Amino acid sequence: MTRSHPDLILHSGQVKTPSGWSQAMSVTRGVIDRVGRDEDVLPDRGPGTQVIDLAGDVVLPGLHDLHVHPIYAGIRQRRCRIPQGSNLDETLRIVKAYAEGVQPGEWVLGGQWDAYALGCVPNRTMLDSVAPDVPVHLEDTSGHSSWANSAALAMAGISASTPDPEGGIFERDANGEPTGIQRENAAYLLAEAAPKPTGTDVESALAWSLEEMLSFGITSFTEAALGFTAGSRTEMAAYAALARRGELKQRVRVCTTWTPDDPESNEVIERRNFHAYGRLVPDGVKIFLDGVPTDGHTAAMLEPYADTVEGRDDHAGRHGMLQIPAEVLNEAVIRFDRMGLTVKFHAAGDAAVRAALDAIGAARERNGFGPQMHNVGHCTFVAKADIERASRIGATFEVSPYLWRPAPICSDIASAVGPETVGRVWPIREMLDARALVVPGSDWSVVPSVNPWAAIESLVTRQEPGGSSESFGESQAITLQEALDIFTVNAARQEGAVDRVGAIEPGLLADVIVVDQNPFDVPITRVHATEVQLTIIEGEIVFSRRPA
Repeated sequence: MTRSHPDLILHSGQVKTPSGWSQAMSVTRGVIDRVGRDEDVLPDRGPGTQVIDLAGDVVLPGLHDLHVHPIYAGIRQRRCRIPQGSNLDETLRIVKAYAEGVQPGEWVLGGQWDAYALGCVPNRTMLDSVAPDVPVHLEDTSGHSSWANSAALAMAGISASTPDPEGGIFERDANGEPTGIQRENAAYLLAEAAPKPTGTDVESALAWSLEEMLSFGITSFTEAALGFTAGSRTEMAAYAALARRGELKQRVRVCTTWTPDDPESNEVIERRNFHAYGRLVPDGVKIFLDGVPTDGHTAAMLEPYADTVEGRDDHAGRHGMLQIPAEVLNEAVIRFDRMGLTVKFHAAGDAAVRAALDAIGAARERNGFGPQMHNVGHCTFVAKADIERASRIGATFEVSPYLWRPAPICSDIASAVGPETVGRVWPIREMLDARALVVPGSDWSVVPSVNPWAAIESLVTRQEPGGSSESFGESQAITLQEALDIFTVNAARQEGAVDRVGAIEPGLLADVIVVDQNPFDVPITRVHATEVQLTIIEGEIVFSRRPA
């Protein structure tokens, strides 16, 4: 049989394979054809072969981000942006300047604030002092709480007589008046009163985010919560439009946010295959089970929080809250599993993680084991018994290494749960030792950058990128090889694509990246500075920093 000439050859570099390192590789019709020494690969070139001299650069498998919000990230770029860690004075200065430039009828929308960085739990009067007439609605870093001024509360019709929505809380002062702080579904209720992005806005935001992710070597990702920025229909239409125009280069799974009483999300899930095209696979469902274990105490915890929330001494204040009753959740997951859909759960607290595992277990018992790899997202805290249980029921832990470093949100978490509980924060070492499948998710734009290299470094150090005297969850640190596996072969297994991507070897698709340094040869505190030179998906160069 005559071999055809390859379309692409990369040579004179360091190519990481499952068995070690090689110098060169060739690609034919999007598939890795040969991997070996330069003298093994270069003779295959033909007149139409694109040949790239790596000059010592490093070739790695493409990276996967299995929990990202690209539309949200792109829209947020155009809103009022408060750098994470800003104090109260700086935050109010930014809001005042932004408010002075808005047009009549517009709102000041954006974020991200942290109670720890502000030095207090804020209230509406603070925003009123700098923007008395313009509605202001700002999300916190997690996206699970919001801060509004009096004008925004009035526009939304929220007053002392407004009841807390199911699964949400309007914080109130001693007189029962809303303070301007909303938790969970109360924040979403207020956000519904604000202007929504248009379809054109959403497409533009998504296109910007796709390019940003390619620049960091992300060749596959999961849209983790379709619908919460501009609505499920608008956002699904944007993905489909970019896919049909050939602008969606990455492999994408879309998870549509589902709640029991939302007809729009149920419709989008039912009509999902009308939008599938090329590398776009809308076969996921997202279910929010709780909030976050910060000052608002909205993550569902098995043991009580260490601190208290002023004015709240109910069960939710002490243990957080589950968003969906167990019987409703279990039946929904059984149904989605039967439909062949993959369920992703938001579960930060250990009680929420347990509820997610219970639902996955119910689906396995009712339907048997299938190919769907249902995954529990965030997993900030997980009971030891539940870590052992996950692999038995075919559940995946999707974790958030972009947050594993000293930061304002982590200080909030430590204050809320106390030193004993926080010692096991994001227990990834225990997960891997229990042979559970562990995959990564940035949660961008909850984090300021989608850069996976900072996350890979902090998986190993549990420190700030570049190193720091402080650490966060140091006992759960892992090795660099384990960290890279989480971003490559583990993620490919989760996506049901390990037969096609996740490693560099002949016969797999050529989803690879070229970077400027070998992460295994530099100090671990330099890994975050790794820069992608080329991103290649199925043999096509889709991003390049190299001179043309």
